[in-house]
Amino acid sequence: MKFVVVGDSSTGKSSLLVQLTDKRFLGQSDPTIGVEFGASIISLPNGKAIKAQVWDTAGQESFRSITRSYYRGAAGALLVFDTTYRKSFLNLSQWLEDLKSYGDPDLTVVVVGNKSDLCQSTSDNPDGTASLSRQVTHEEALSWAEERGLEYIETSAKTGDNVEEAFAKIARKIYESGRLDLQNRLNQQRPGASFPLPSSTTDRKQCCG
Repeated sequence: MKFVVVGDSSTGKSSLLVQLTDKRFLGQSDPTIGVEFGASIISLPNGKAIKAQVWDTAGQESFRSITRSYYRGAAGALLVFDTTYRKSFLNLSQWLEDLKSYGDPDLTVVVVGNKSDLCQSTSDNPDGTASLSRQVTHEEALSWAEERGLEYIETSAKTGDNVEEAFAKIARKIYESGRLDLQNRLNQQRPGASFPLPSSTTDRKQCCG
């Protein structure tokens, strides 16, 4: 099952991918150039599991024409914004429009408010680090998602809170819709619909087009 992770730069998309595949916090990282990808096993209902192929796309406008090409063939998408940076939330509409224009018609999208750990009070942070002010409330983001028929979840790529659940939420929706078997058949029939997976679930690779 192919997923794409989209949203503005510096919203923590790469950190979400590393937390999912390596169970660690990426911390400071350079902006993604083009696309990075990794793989992870996600549990489904009834004891089933799938290998998720996750493509982390660059948020810079200069790479938009490249990253759009990776939307094709994706079964699910994480639409990510930073809960402490309102502009990244306001830009979700354009990212969602891109997904609708360049992705498959049945693409399952979940809205993800990342960096929830930074919204805690300083005394609540185990490491004593200073917190940032929340610029988008949970209620506002939830309302935005529901108005568009989407689900919403808040994550912390630093602590790992809800990271696996965000990906599992998409996987369950696809599985429950019965589209998983269809996706597999299409990937076998369409040249270029499937991309090679890394050799292990912790490998990450980067490409520019």
